Amino acid sequence: MIHSDQPQDPLAATGPAATGPAAAETTTATPAAAPAAGTSARPAYAKLAAGGLLRVFLVAAALFWLLPTLGLLISSFLSPTDLNKGGWWQVLTAPARLTAGNYERLLANDTITGSLLNTVAIAVPATLLVLVLGAFAGYAFAWLEFPGRDWLFLVVVGLLVVPVQVALIPVSELFGSIGLFETTAGVVLFHTAFGLPFAVFLLRNFFAEIPRELLEAARLDGAGELRLFARVVLPLGGPAIASLGIFQFLWVWNDMLVALVFADSANPPVTVALQQQVRQFGNNIDVLAPGAFLSMVIPLIVFFAFQRQFVSGVMAGAIK
Repeated sequence: MIHSDQPQDPLAATGPAATGPAAAETTTATPAAAPAAGTSARPAYAKLAAGGLLRVFLVAAALFWLLPTLGLLISSFLSPTDLNKGGWWQVLTAPARLTAGNYERLLANDTITGSLLNTVAIAVPATLLVLVLGAFAGYAFAWLEFPGRDWLFLVVVGLLVVPVQVALIPVSELFGSIGLFETTAGVVLFHTAFGLPFAVFLLRNFFAEIPRELLEAARLDGAGELRLFARVVLPLGGPAIASLGIFQFLWVWNDMLVALVFADSANPPVTVALQQQVRQFGNNIDVLAPGAFLSMVIPLIVFFAFQRQFVSGVMAGAIK
């Protein structure tokens, strides 16, 4: 067996060798990392450029989508004579043609102003009833044990696919027999009945995601079901309830079919009133343009007032 007389010192191995050609190779290898950093920066600039192009595209798409609304707004401030001369874009060269006379005549039109109030009297109760009943039913299906719960929920889900048109004739006969045909209460009940299945389905799924430990802790503290619902479930389900309220209000406010069938023809909602203006007076643009814009502005105000809750509810549902 051959033994080496040289010491096996690791420091000796790293000492002279570190100052030799290997050290030179190590020092020359350091600048070679610079091109790699430069090449990695190029995709970052490409991502920024792509993001900028995407923002420009989205802004252009939003402006294009808002163009009809802008045209309706400008048309509502033009007199019928000026509108017959050309389109709404004429104000770009002659802004002095804008006038508020159309809105003055609109406010003096009892049919349109009364229809706006009738629409509020239909949309607000129909929205509140759906929110209240849907929240109670959603909590019951999510956290209460009762016989036939799952089968009843399947029935609710099945009602989602029932179209409104199928129920027009039988519900008309039912409302006619009990005296609700051509009444505001009948329209509210119809919208509430057809809005509840989606409300129960949405809120039940949202409430079911609440941690069970949180509810059990509240029950151990002595909270009953009503107090638990009011103090724990409703605050946590606020975004979902706000999103549901926006959808329901917009659907009821913009509805024309149900209002045309069940509403009082002497006191119609705004959608039916505007349609009657077209039928009676033809191209009555000095009333139609401001009336249509007002009927569109009110839902927009409601949407932007609850925009934060709406986005929170949508994002919460997407995350869950």
